[in-house]
Amino acid sequence: MSDNLKNSGPQDRSRINVHEEWEVRYWTEALGVSKEELERAVKAVGPGAAAVREHLKKP
Repeated sequence: MSDNLKNSGPQDRSRINVHEEWEVRYWTEALGVSKEELERAVKAVGPGAAAVREHLKKP
């Protein structure tokens, strides 16, 4: 079965893979952060999207 090229989001939207450039682009746009901010957040709290979102809300 081939990939659906119209589905441009990550396959597992509950996890963030900072090693895939297209996922980094998706998440930086979705969260409104830079690549560096996203990488720091994932390093701090792990790849779970909910945890990263919560971490990025903190001042």
